[in-house]
Amino acid sequence: MDESKALTSFAALSQVTRLRVVRLLVQAGPEGLPAGAIGEAMDGASSSRMSFHLNHLEQAGLVRSRRDGRSIIYSAVYPALSDLVAFLMRDCCNGHPEVCAPAVAALSCACEPKTEDTHA
Repeated sequence: MDESKALTSFAALSQVTRLRVVRLLVQAGPEGLPAGAIGEAMDGASSSRMSFHLNHLEQAGLVRSRRDGRSIIYSAVYPALSDLVAFLMRDCCNGHPEVCAPAVAALSCACEPKTEDTHA
């Protein structure tokens, strides 16, 4: 990711609703959420307000939309978010890995694959 793209991404995330939307979509996973559910999660935001924010995030390449019947489903663009984090961390440490260790640990995914209960 170059500096210009990073600035565009950061600008899109610099508004509280858009930041919350991205965090919500990251939590939702690759299947995403319908626009209406996103609006409800944002304290019942109007569809025009959500459309404005979602369009801003989509133009920045941080979310994408797809039509599913009559619904528009939005999902996070994980590679773009990963690239943004990588942009911030690219020059980390300067030869001192202990400097970056807390940040790297914080980035470790807490997602554990669900295992089936074989004791049932």
